[in-house]
Amino acid sequence: MAKKEKTETAKPRNTANIGFEKQIWDAACVLWGHIPASEYRNVIIGLIFLKYISAAFEKKYNQLVQEGDGFENDPDAYLEENVFFVPEAARWAKIAAAAHKPEIGTVIDDAMRAIEAGNKKLKGVLPKNYAGPDLDKQVLGDVVDLFTNMDMSETEGNRDLLGRTYEYCIAQFAEKEGKGGGEFYTPSSIVNTLVAVLKPHGNSRVYDPCCGSGGMFVQSARFIADHSGKRDAVSIYGQEANPDTWKMAVMNLTIRGLGADLGSYHADTFTNDLHKTLKADYILANPPFNYNPWGQEKLKDDPRWKYGLPPAGNANFAWIQHMIYHLAPGGKIGLVLSNGALSSQTGGEGEIRKRIIEDDLIEGIIAMPPQLFYSVTIPATLWFITKDKKQKGKTLFIDARKMGYMVDRKHRDFTDSDIQKLADTFTAFQEGALKDVKGFCAAVSTADIAKQDYILTPGRYVGIEDREDDGEPFEEKMGRLTSELSQMFAKSHELEEEIRKNLGAIGYKI
Repeated sequence: MAKKEKTETAKPRNTANIGFEKQIWDAACVLWGHIPASEYRNVIIGLIFLKYISAAFEKKYNQLVQEGDGFENDPDAYLEENVFFVPEAARWAKIAAAAHKPEIGTVIDDAMRAIEAGNKKLKGVLPKNYAGPDLDKQVLGDVVDLFTNMDMSETEGNRDLLGRTYEYCIAQFAEKEGKGGGEFYTPSSIVNTLVAVLKPHGNSRVYDPCCGSGGMFVQSARFIADHSGKRDAVSIYGQEANPDTWKMAVMNLTIRGLGADLGSYHADTFTNDLHKTLKADYILANPPFNYNPWGQEKLKDDPRWKYGLPPAGNANFAWIQHMIYHLAPGGKIGLVLSNGALSSQTGGEGEIRKRIIEDDLIEGIIAMPPQLFYSVTIPATLWFITKDKKQKGKTLFIDARKMGYMVDRKHRDFTDSDIQKLADTFTAFQEGALKDVKGFCAAVSTADIAKQDYILTPGRYVGIEDREDDGEPFEEKMGRLTSELSQMFAKSHELEEEIRKNLGAIGYKI
């Protein structure tokens, strides 16, 4: 039986601050120009994997040695605390020692094979391309040196290590190359918000039909551990269509000791549903925004389309209906969608949305701010869909577009208190204790949503926040403002005249 996992705090932690990711990017930059861009993923992710499991193993190994009971080479002693047992051939010390030897590529490939030999779930998953002729071994040795000096002591907990670091790198590559990155990673602010609102519990089935690198599962297990001490009580089911990303998810969950059924291979969720009979208690997902084409022509009579056939040009309502189909009685869904799904009427989407609303499944909608994603700046919306809602005939709308703070000029994040505020607002709504706050939240009846043509944009329902009265009398304020405006007009005329003179001096008249 697994021991109770040690935890630092029950609150979701902010993980957006760039630190560890920057070290990874620096390592990737050493490879720049030495290998094809398509190989960065495998090279970098493989080294992250080896370094991470070695760091965790070494920490536990030293602890067992100090205890002096002779269990340091017993794999079961590591399994008890969800630490991956690393065979001697794969330990980072051996890789670091060979960093500047001609056989460094072979040493790393052999390490991957040794790990696969001891773990059937990883068979054929780990990258083994380090000995290939395309990878300069001197450069590879320099990258290994960077990883050797990298501190991974702060990479535990709720961090989706592989997904988060690679998403940061892919954004940097996209900026450098002028190309877009993949959508396989959901930022921690969004994942933490979904989990904090849904509150998954032990002995439940958690499903993600487009699981990317597995971050939803990592944080769900963390939340359960924080609140019940039984991280392994959750049953995890997932599916991913991209082969490299599917492998990444397998690695990400394996290094955390999380058992999961992700299928024995990558597969498209719509055309090859690997979990056809699954009824999940919690479904968390970040489907590809406005996915197209999704294979509608092959699936027109599919039983999943209870509320209507989704249009061929956009999979948003195919994802929603797929998840509802796989939801257990009393189950809950938390998913991320582009804002268009809130109001679109094309291809019958408006009618599908209307039927889902009338079936009393939409429990809440949160409008999120832009710039939460590393690689795209567009805003998104969180949908919460629940069977057997506590508040019948009502939906909670939250406008969170002004929440969070800018980590840098491109990237926004939520604080723990931001996430807790959203979760507490949902709890108050579910308990019938919510008070509407203009500009932030409102509990709205289905009848009132119908009056808005079943459009779910939160701004329509929460209104505009009240502005505090500054105490300045109206007449005084208008006098002050008109005086300021007059000064600005005068200044603009001065600037206009200056520009005319400058242009005239070089032969141009206006």
